[in-house]
Amino acid sequence: MFIHSKQGYLWRKKRKPTSQVEVHVKVEISTVILLVTTGDWGTMTTIQETKELFRRADAVCFDVDSTVIKEEGIDELAKFCGVGDAVREMTRKAMGGSMTFKKALTERLSIIRCSREQVNKLITDHPPQLTPGIKELVDRLHKRNMKVFLISGGFRCIVEHVASQLNIPLHHVYANRLKFYFNGEYAGFDEAQPTAESGGKGKVISMLKEQHGFETVVMIGDGATDLEACPPANAFIGFGGNVVRAQVKERCSWYVTSFDELLKELDKI
Repeated sequence: MFIHSKQGYLWRKKRKPTSQVEVHVKVEISTVILLVTTGDWGTMTTIQETKELFRRADAVCFDVDSTVIKEEGIDELAKFCGVGDAVREMTRKAMGGSMTFKKALTERLSIIRCSREQVNKLITDHPPQLTPGIKELVDRLHKRNMKVFLISGGFRCIVEHVASQLNIPLHHVYANRLKFYFNGEYAGFDEAQPTAESGGKGKVISMLKEQHGFETVVMIGDGATDLEACPPANAFIGFGGNVVRAQVKERCSWYVTSFDELLKELDKI
């Protein structure tokens, strides 16, 4: 047993010798809250704490596919290239956490093998559809001088189009880069990008904290790769406005299905 100080609280940790279940006692003035987890013991926040962190955040980071936009970009690209059914199941496994993200990305792209021309035509003919309320939310965050970032396992060429619609600077975009040969044929993707790896979104957030000195960063998203970015994010808000992923909903303290819920929370300030 030991006591560890975190954000002004005291945490006492007990581990049963024959069980993986950890019991944590959080002591806050006169309130004792029992948190039973099977994961990282120091990261769980209550819904009230998550809301407070969101209201006073220095930066808010959004996932893009199925969060900021209605679609999964890679699924739309696969459909456009005529291999939608073969790719959709891999996306589900990647977002659910049953396959490493890099493995799922590599396998899906090896099936799609899109050309530069196909990607450009997809953006022109079938531009990504913004989720209702996201533009208003980003505008509100900007007016509060909160920095907004897009951190996506999708493709930068698509995410930049979304960022432009939301008035988010392109240097606030972190996403994967497709590579093409001189004739425009698919040549792979940049595996050096942190967003190409499981845990990559957390690496980006750590980098942002170090570079900008952010004390409070909130991550918002629908998938397992978003949830695992907390920590280093100080709080995570699950979003189910486009698709509900049960394992994400069960593991986060604040889960919303509309960006209006976040707008209402900002109104409390």
